[in-house]
Amino acid sequence: MISDRKLEHLIIKMTEDAFCNTDKAVWCNVFAPVEIFQAFGLKTFSIESIASFFSGLYCEDAFIDYAQSESISPTLCSYHKGFIGAVDSKVIPKPKFAVTTSFACDANLNTFRYLAQKQNLDYTLLDIPYESDEEAIKYVTMQLEDLIKELEIKCNKKMDLEYLKEIIRIENETKQYLKEFIELQKDRYYPGSMVTQLYLLMATHLYIGSKEIRDLLLFMKEDIKKYPKLNGKKIFWTHVIPFYQETLRNYFDVNEDYQIVGCDITLDYMEMLDPENPLESLSRKMVKNIFNGPYENKVKYIENLVKELDIDAVINFCHWGCKQASGGNMILKESMNKLNIPMLTLDGDAIDRRNSHDGQIKTRFEAFLELISEESKLC
Repeated sequence: MISDRKLEHLIIKMTEDAFCNTDKAVWCNVFAPVEIFQAFGLKTFSIESIASFFSGLYCEDAFIDYAQSESISPTLCSYHKGFIGAVDSKVIPKPKFAVTTSFACDANLNTFRYLAQKQNLDYTLLDIPYESDEEAIKYVTMQLEDLIKELEIKCNKKMDLEYLKEIIRIENETKQYLKEFIELQKDRYYPGSMVTQLYLLMATHLYIGSKEIRDLLLFMKEDIKKYPKLNGKKIFWTHVIPFYQETLRNYFDVNEDYQIVGCDITLDYMEMLDPENPLESLSRKMVKNIFNGPYENKVKYIENLVKELDIDAVINFCHWGCKQASGGNMILKESMNKLNIPMLTLDGDAIDRRNSHDGQIKTRFEAFLELISEESKLC
C-alpha cells in the first residue's frame, strides 16, 4: 500500500539521518520534547526506535547478550539492554547530547546515567512531577528553559523561537489529520500491518513537528476515504508493539477481518498546543501525558477512546521487564469488563524473540478471537 511504503521510507530515512550524523544527534526517549531538538536542527535518536530496528534486522539477541555479559540485569527492559549492548560494543557512535524524561519508564534514568558516564556524555533528565497541576507545568517549563540554554552552548547558536512556534503549528496540523484519520478508520478497512503501527508511533513522537510527517498524515487522511467499509473487528492496542510476532502478523497484516484502529502510546496526548507559548505547551504535553501520574488516568483515557471508536476488543501487551504494563493490567481489565469490552492480556517481548513463545501466544490469541466472534453472533 502506498501509505505504508511512504511511512516506512520516511522513518527509515529519518533514523538513518540521525545514525549517520552523530554530530547533530540527540539520544532520547519517545516522550522527550523533540520539538526543541528540531528547532536546533538536531536529529532524534531514541532507544526504542533503534532497538526495534535491531530486532527487525534479527540481531537484537547479540546486543542484549553483550549487555548482560557486562552484568546488566536480565530483568531490564529489552529495549534498554539492546541499546546498551549496541553502544558498548561501539555499533552506535556517541551523539552530541542526550535527553530523557522521568515518567513512563523507570529504566530511563539508570540507562541514560550509565551510558552518559561511560561515554563522557552530557545529558539532561527532565523531572516530570507525578501531580498534573499548574505548579508542575511551571516547574517543567523552567527545566526546558535550562535545556535550551545547554543546547545553545552545545550548538553554539541561539534557538530561533519563531521556528519553534512554526514546528508547534505543524504538530497541531499533524495531530488534526491523525484525529481525522483515526475517526475514518473506525468505519473503513485500511490495509496495514503490525510494523505500520510501530512506524506510526515513531512518526507521532520522534518526528511530529516535521513537514514530511504532516504531509504523510494528510495523505493518509485523504487516501483512506477511497477504501471500503470495514466489516471486521476493531481492535485497540495498549502498550508497545511486538511487530515481529508471527501469529499476530498473520492476523493483523492486511486482513479485512481484524484491524488495529488505535494504540494508546500513539494517541497518548492529542490536545492542541499553543504556538505562542511553546515551552509551557510542551511542559503541559509531558505533565498531562496519560503515561504520567496514576495508572487510572490512562485507563479513563482508554475508556473514552474505546467508546468513541466503537472498539470490539482490547489487547494489552505486557512487555518483558516493564512493570507498568503488568502492574496495571488488572485495573485496565476491570475497566473493560464494566464496558463489556473483551480484553486479552498477552505476555511477551516487543523486540527479543527469545522471550516470546509463539505457540502460547497463538493458542491464547486464537481462543480470544473465537470468543469475540461468538459474542458478535449472540448480539
